[in-house]
Amino acid sequence: MDPMLNIAVRAARSAGDLIIRVVDRIDTLTITSKGRNDFVSEIDQQAEQEIIRILLKAFPDHGILAEESGKRAGSSHHDEYTWIIDPLDGTTNFLHGFPQFAVSIGLMHRGKLAIGVIYDPLKQELFTAERGSGAMLNNRRIRVTRQHAFTGALLGTGFPFKDQRHLDAYLGMFRSLIVDTAGIRRAGSAALDLAYIAAGRLDGFWEIGLREWDMAAGILLIQEAGGIVTDFLGGESYLRSGNVLAASPRLHQIMLDAIQPHLTESLREIDRPSA
Repeated sequence: MDPMLNIAVRAARSAGDLIIRVVDRIDTLTITSKGRNDFVSEIDQQAEQEIIRILLKAFPDHGILAEESGKRAGSSHHDEYTWIIDPLDGTTNFLHGFPQFAVSIGLMHRGKLAIGVIYDPLKQELFTAERGSGAMLNNRRIRVTRQHAFTGALLGTGFPFKDQRHLDAYLGMFRSLIVDTAGIRRAGSAALDLAYIAAGRLDGFWEIGLREWDMAAGILLIQEAGGIVTDFLGGESYLRSGNVLAASPRLHQIMLDAIQPHLTESLREIDRPSA
């Protein structure tokens, strides 16, 4: 295993251990609101600090982009490495005792995703990927499905619950996609949804307005498992724009064709490559 991946796995497992310790006493946690339908608990912050501690102990010159503490630049030439961290993806699920949440850690090297780790501490499922080396679930190689049509496809999504400006466009996409599929799941953790695409548990996924830490690790997992990830215009602006469409190769284009008629000009503008 790559030394950087090894450290990322150690950090994810350590954060997962912290989360599991409090899962039966959520009512004792201090919870604050960051914004509309956006909450953070003290365990989010503790898990994030544990991840950062482990990563910076091994790689003190690397940069950090973390959900709760923000961005800190790396030093000297090592600024080309940036760790992208979501210590608890699915906080709302966690706070309600809904068993679908995970730790997500990605590494960006010179503008490209190099390592992805998603750890589900409840199920003890560890999803890992290294650029060029494939994707794994608990050390078993995983691949996206061969689904090539909506018939029989199981899709994942996330509702635009924090920022509802694009709700009508989203509902149009939902209506188009649900007609012929076997179902659409909204489980509440984008990191796990993306990991499930890589593992073949879901055939496709789309969401509006994700953040880098929600999807960095999951995107690499999907790419290394043979899947396709784009923005809603079919381009590569997803990490910047937050609009992501991921699927097995043959299904991806079909999903893209289905959602594009529902794109508003503002959604198109978000996904257009910056000059």
